[in-house]
Amino acid sequence: MGIIEKIKEIEAEMARTQKNKATEYHLGQLKAKIAKLRTQLLEPPKGSSGAGEGFEVTKFGHGRVALIGFPSVGKSTLLTMLTGTHSEAASYEFTTLTCIPGIIHYNDTKIQLLDLPGIIEGASEGKGRGRQVIAVSKSSDIVLMVLDASKSEGHRQILTKELEAVGLRLNKTPPQIYFKKKKTGGISFNSTLALTHVDEKLCYQILHEYKIHNAEVLFREDATVDDLIDVIEGNRKYMKCIYVYNKIDVVGIDDVDRLSRQPNSIVISCNLKLNLDRLLAKMWEAMGLVRIYTKPQGQQPDFAEPVVLSAGRGGCTVEDFCNHIHRTLVKEVKYVLVWGTSARHYPQHCGLSQVLQDEDVVQIVKKKEKDDGGRGRFKSHSNAPARICDREKKAPLKT
Repeated sequence: MGIIEKIKEIEAEMARTQKNKATEYHLGQLKAKIAKLRTQLLEPPKGSSGAGEGFEVTKFGHGRVALIGFPSVGKSTLLTMLTGTHSEAASYEFTTLTCIPGIIHYNDTKIQLLDLPGIIEGASEGKGRGRQVIAVSKSSDIVLMVLDASKSEGHRQILTKELEAVGLRLNKTPPQIYFKKKKTGGISFNSTLALTHVDEKLCYQILHEYKIHNAEVLFREDATVDDLIDVIEGNRKYMKCIYVYNKIDVVGIDDVDRLSRQPNSIVISCNLKLNLDRLLAKMWEAMGLVRIYTKPQGQQPDFAEPVVLSAGRGGCTVEDFCNHIHRTLVKEVKYVLVWGTSARHYPQHCGLSQVLQDEDVVQIVKKKEKDDGGRGRFKSHSNAPARICDREKKAPLKT
């Protein structure tokens, strides 16, 4: 029996099992088994060498955005309108067969937009090049899930389920659970608040399913069984996702109003070029990019090319800003002057731990090199050796 058949068999058993207090331990063990099998499904087969079949796209720009959706929802048209890169669009499905990159120039930054082939139900199991598509989306900063406004809401649930099956958690934060394996000592289970979804017995059973018998577990929030499994697996990625509803020109105004009021959602029309500017603004807000302008000493700030930072790519502190310029600059910094919304007054003397905000101006003051104690006859000490016997003897005078 293959891995996919095992997963389907466990899912059928979970569907048959009634959900009550007596079966929650059994359901927790089944969820742990499914998570282990899906992790094995994503691993490359044993004995294989070299890189697998996928999309080779070099990272470029200050951020990366992936377009994910069913076939024929307008992903290629959206890429062409936002970036100017031509991506073939036609009235039949699976027009795009490979990954097509484009560059969005927005707010003095360059954002890479990837048009991926459409995925179908069962993509997490490898149907329709689904694994390659999802692997590229894992390397992006945010995901734009393009949906057809004229079709049912079930498409959104299907895509979310396929992405969660391969370890992507959309619009979620990592659970506040501390987990650490130990060599001895058994399992230590603690919590800082009352738990309603997980108890000590259920935690022990899930850990034993993973063959972990010595570990330390601390719950800092009322997490669920799925959150505990995600922490044990350790390969989950938490990303922001924007749900883009295209083709709003073929539905009624009531449906457009209902879709636009959903969280993390925006409605557009590529055919009539409606609301594309709001889509770029929402994308910028979700990526959290921070533009920092540099100011040389005694000169005006350079507003032409900002240094772009983000919390997902290194951080937004002064130390991260220095490392972005050169990794040896941190050791030479004496203090930093900051103008902008992150400063309390202009300019503010800051250290390396100061968190910068968008459109701040930064001037770095470096440490001065220590002199040798004066110049010429004002030197405090000579460069000659301390002992007289070590000094170079002058040649005798010729007579």
